[in-house]
Amino acid sequence: MKLGIDIGGTKTAAVVLGSDGTLSDQVRMPTGFGPEEVVGTALRTVARMSELAGLEPGGFESIGIGVPGAVDAGTGRVEHAVNLGVAGLDLGPRLADRLGVAVRVENDVKAAALGADHLLHGAGTRDASMAYLNLGTGLAAGIVQGGRLLRGSRGIAGEIGHIPVDPHGLECPCGQRGCLETVASGSAIARAWPSTDPLPARELFLAADAGDGAAIEVRDRFVGGVAAAVRLLVLTVDVDEVVIGGGLAALGEPLLGGTRRILEGWAAGSAFLGSIDLAGRVRIIPPGFPAAAVGAALVGGIAWPKS
Repeated sequence: MKLGIDIGGTKTAAVVLGSDGTLSDQVRMPTGFGPEEVVGTALRTVARMSELAGLEPGGFESIGIGVPGAVDAGTGRVEHAVNLGVAGLDLGPRLADRLGVAVRVENDVKAAALGADHLLHGAGTRDASMAYLNLGTGLAAGIVQGGRLLRGSRGIAGEIGHIPVDPHGLECPCGQRGCLETVASGSAIARAWPSTDPLPARELFLAADAGDGAAIEVRDRFVGGVAAAVRLLVLTVDVDEVVIGGGLAALGEPLLGGTRRILEGWAAGSAFLGSIDLAGRVRIIPPGFPAAAVGAALVGGIAWPKS
């Protein structure tokens, strides 16, 4: 039994993955803010999952954690997890010392990519490749090839949200200007379409569907950015499919259909793009898929070489 924990900015989700691929019920808990609270959240989650599974922490085959920020998967150290209040934290070693069992840590989007690949295509290595395009407060991607994560030499493979696409665009929190994330993300929508709705994008799409001209402009700019992210992933890595996930995936068919229509329009005007079937490669993750927690469970069994 593998335990996977996805630590988010406001909530933490956990799931147990059985040896036969079955999933336990997902448990959700609030996430604390700051290094000590993040460690405490993880410990409380492990304790609760151990109780439900009838095991001591050491009884799990592995424990894996997905967390936002820059993660050194070899050492378990987390840097720059701003929405958790963490500038630097040796999360893996701290938890291992308290639990008496090894704990593997990975970036949450990369973990979600691994989990999405497992949930959509089943266990085991496969030859196909997949990019998981995470649309949340920010934008990032995780890439899986042959059932394995593509991390790059410094672990930043897939950070396409910080590729500038407009030299005259808005300043990005990363310090650059006009990054893709400033166009195609939850924060981009919240900035352009202020709303009291828990999911501002939902209100935006409804207003656009009702014919609001300003909403149509904001929606189309956002969906165009998502289509650009799909194109970028296919042209750089040539993945078999791009799976849209993250909080904005809750938009469902309107987001998927809009993205495909833009990709089809580009293909109609370019024989090259028409030859690579961009629209046919994109899909959206089904609602309720615990991709990040499942991916964390899978990450727990990976022994990364220490940096």
